[in-house]
Amino acid sequence: MAFKLGLIVNPVAGLGGSVALKGSDGADTAAKAIKLGAQPKANLRTQAALEVLTPYQNQLTVYTANGAMGEHTAKELGFTTEVIYYSEHVTTSVDTEQAAKALLELGVDLILFAGGDGTARNICHAVEDNVPVLGIPAGCKIHSGVYAITPKAAGRVVEMLVKGELVTLGDADVMDIDEDAFRQGTVKAKRYGEMQVPSEVRYVQAVKNGGKETDELVLADIAAHVVSEMEEDTLYIMGSGSTVEAVMQEMGLENTLLGVDLVEDQQLIGRDLTAQKLLELTKNRKTKLVITLIGGQGHIFGRGNQQLSPALIRAVGTHNIIVVATKTKLQALNGRPLISDTGDTELDDELSGYIRVTSGFNDHIMYAVGHQD
Repeated sequence: MAFKLGLIVNPVAGLGGSVALKGSDGADTAAKAIKLGAQPKANLRTQAALEVLTPYQNQLTVYTANGAMGEHTAKELGFTTEVIYYSEHVTTSVDTEQAAKALLELGVDLILFAGGDGTARNICHAVEDNVPVLGIPAGCKIHSGVYAITPKAAGRVVEMLVKGELVTLGDADVMDIDEDAFRQGTVKAKRYGEMQVPSEVRYVQAVKNGGKETDELVLADIAAHVVSEMEEDTLYIMGSGSTVEAVMQEMGLENTLLGVDLVEDQQLIGRDLTAQKLLELTKNRKTKLVITLIGGQGHIFGRGNQQLSPALIRAVGTHNIIVVATKTKLQALNGRPLISDTGDTELDDELSGYIRVTSGFNDHIMYAVGHQD
């Protein structure tokens, strides 16, 4: 019997990330992102997940929505594809919900969907916990526990199901934040429900830990060390997160908590910059990148910092990446590696291995970086 795979792609998911809009909810935001030069990537990430399944094309059928909501990508990869929902306009949340309901009624074995937390909310509203689901991370905000850690990891989970391996189902929270508050630097996360998810811990992420670090003394030590090591005539890209914020505070600079800033000689020269602007300002300049990881998940790239594009990371160079994190934050990963999910598989391969993490003043830890393939 063929595995019945439901597929829904939110083609505008993640559009606001690279252009510093911090989300893509709402038609106006997506249109603005495209006008600013954002390129849709949700279907590329869907392709990365489905490519894992190409050896099993005779064992599954893909049921999906028309066009960019799944049909194009599934057919391009050669899957037997049946369109069960048609949208005749720009994709909206209503289309996502209607497509999910159609898949539920059809009785698919799993709904695989690409998007962010807003998409997860739509899917949850439509199907609740009546069918297993799994998200391909493609949005700016990934706080929910229903997503695989990378697109390829999503493919691996489906592969296990298609092969008939034992995969435990568990309930995972669907979370989302207020994007308007997010753009002002405030995270207001809310639980919207839960869905059934294949709970394969190697491949499925945890719900993001909220809040700032509480150990202010450790953060102060980390910040003091990073600032003491800063070189003259060198640009420093300051990533998002509260640990990097402590470094900015040590320099007495205003910080964009949920954005990316640029510093030179301990002076702020650019705030909340887009991917393109970062490339322009750092071109032919010695540049270093200061980043931290997302608490509870371990991602250093691909979650909330899409402004750090593969082109920028390559231009900076892996040897110029400074990772900062408290030992408490690292211990909370329970031995899981840090995750690079840049959207560029070759770059993720290059970033894999061990990286030095600054965890205090002259205090460093070697920690593994990986990505599921």
